[in-house]
Amino acid sequence: MALLIEDYAVLGDLGTAALVGLNGSVDWLCLPRYDSPACFAALLGTPANGRWLLAPVAGATTTRRYVGDTFVLETTHRTADGTIRVTDWMPLADDRADVVRRVEGVAGTVRVRHEWIVRLSYGKIRPWVSRRHDSEGRELISAIAGPDMLVLRGPRLPQANEGIHCEEFDVHEGDELTFSTTWFKSHQPIPPMLDRDRHLHETVRATEEWAGRCTHTGPYRDALVRSLLVLRLLTHGGTGGIAAAPTTSLPEEFGGSRNWDYRFCWLRDASLTLEALLTAGYEEETLLWRDWLLRAIAGDPKDLQIMYAVDGARDLPERELDHLPGYADSRPVRIGNGAVCQRQTDVLGEVMAAMELGRRAGLEETHDSWALQRALVDELAEHWDEPDNGLWEIRGPQRHFTHSRIMVWVAFDRAISAVEDHGLEGSVDRWREIRDKVRDEILQQGYDAERQTFVQHYDTSEVDASLLLIPAVGFLPGDDPRFLGTIRAVEQDLLRDGLVLRYRTAAGVDGLPGDEHPFLACSFWLVSAYAFAGRFDDARALMDRLVGLTNDVGLLSEEYDPVERRMVGNFPQAFSHLALVGAAFHLDRGEKTAPGQTAG
Repeated sequence: MALLIEDYAVLGDLGTAALVGLNGSVDWLCLPRYDSPACFAALLGTPANGRWLLAPVAGATTTRRYVGDTFVLETTHRTADGTIRVTDWMPLADDRADVVRRVEGVAGTVRVRHEWIVRLSYGKIRPWVSRRHDSEGRELISAIAGPDMLVLRGPRLPQANEGIHCEEFDVHEGDELTFSTTWFKSHQPIPPMLDRDRHLHETVRATEEWAGRCTHTGPYRDALVRSLLVLRLLTHGGTGGIAAAPTTSLPEEFGGSRNWDYRFCWLRDASLTLEALLTAGYEEETLLWRDWLLRAIAGDPKDLQIMYAVDGARDLPERELDHLPGYADSRPVRIGNGAVCQRQTDVLGEVMAAMELGRRAGLEETHDSWALQRALVDELAEHWDEPDNGLWEIRGPQRHFTHSRIMVWVAFDRAISAVEDHGLEGSVDRWREIRDKVRDEILQQGYDAERQTFVQHYDTSEVDASLLLIPAVGFLPGDDPRFLGTIRAVEQDLLRDGLVLRYRTAAGVDGLPGDEHPFLACSFWLVSAYAFAGRFDDARALMDRLVGLTNDVGLLSEEYDPVERRMVGNFPQAFSHLALVGAAFHLDRGEKTAPGQTAG
């Protein structure tokens, strides 16, 4: 039976990420990048699809924590006969990908099981496995298939047994055994063994120094810093691409078909991540992301995509993996994402908002960076009034989604600010004319006067959680009666046990079967909406509840099932964590600036 999603913790090296369960099993790892094929894929199948287990043979009481503000994971297993501690980490080392696992005897004697099952190509390909020696004469186990090779090193190595490598051994008080798995290209020589203690120290130091740069001193700092660390973990240190999540096909409905691959860089998610980092004082990260953006979308503005691979590649065909049964029997398991071809008009608004925030933080535009933004805005000016698929990647008919229209307004508004406030050149008169026209259209066609709420799209009276962002992007103030009515409509239509759905799937707008659970980012948006509306008690109450939904090491998935009280969807999810950061800042700022209010 699959572990609960919240039973996993994440490791990362700014290139890829691994999921480690409370049971001591690394069940998901794509090498060398987030969007590479998995070599441990038990998360979406069974142990036979690949995993790396280090855990007590007998039942144990298990607790875990991250070491300070890092992703170095300490897991303590207490059995009837003794206690061990397993420390897992991925060193921040250039041009390598390593997972290191250290087992220490804390008390008594614990019988430990060690399994190393490598299955390449998402758990499908059984590699050629053999024992050999590296250039320093150390024995290791190698697993090779095509372009990929992995090697296992350690003071004792498991034995081959019917297609897997496994053994059991005793760990006594005072014992310390360190194992490592290293990936490299199979045509290259075996890399030397890392100086593990030095790299552990450097990984902890570098990560905690980065976390210490956070300028937020208000409430929810611990949760906010952990969320910022998740956003950093999902940012590729070499390319600057920001992955939406390190996993694919963790379902939105257990046993259902709403299973998507999130291991890519959505312009929207990346832009919002950048805004969260900038708000917390991380200005230099803007340059890395902007350079990625320039490379990814370089070319004809007509060819702009909503998402790209981590390195900026454009070809992300969606296909199904029939050999995997899926998490909790949720099929199909998908890799790639067919939404790459969709038209989502809101995306440029998020990009322009992030770039404007960067300018305000002191980031100077280069000739190419502004020329590209200007070309994209001019292209939008030709097609802004066309229907689209919306930010939720609706696979039904294209429509005039109100949120998309609002973000069109944002795109032109921020472009105008670039000219008027920062001295850049552009077609400001034309942009201003379109911005005003879009605003008038939204207020006329995107607002239901009878229900006193903005609507999901122009042909419905349904509401959408994305409408909660209206004051955050500056379209209307938070105390505008039309926005207050929208909050009431969201509370009436989209709350499920106090948490917020994206929209009502029963309305049939997305063209997909099945249902989904409350979306955590949308619930954080309601916190922000309450703060903009001056409902600080409601904002704090909801924020307290949402922060309480993080797992034991501070991570959030995409959705949450309030009935079964468990996480749902891809994990950890950048969108959830960046929305947490935004809610914390909006609440803190709102309480500090509201008349008669003090920050509690």
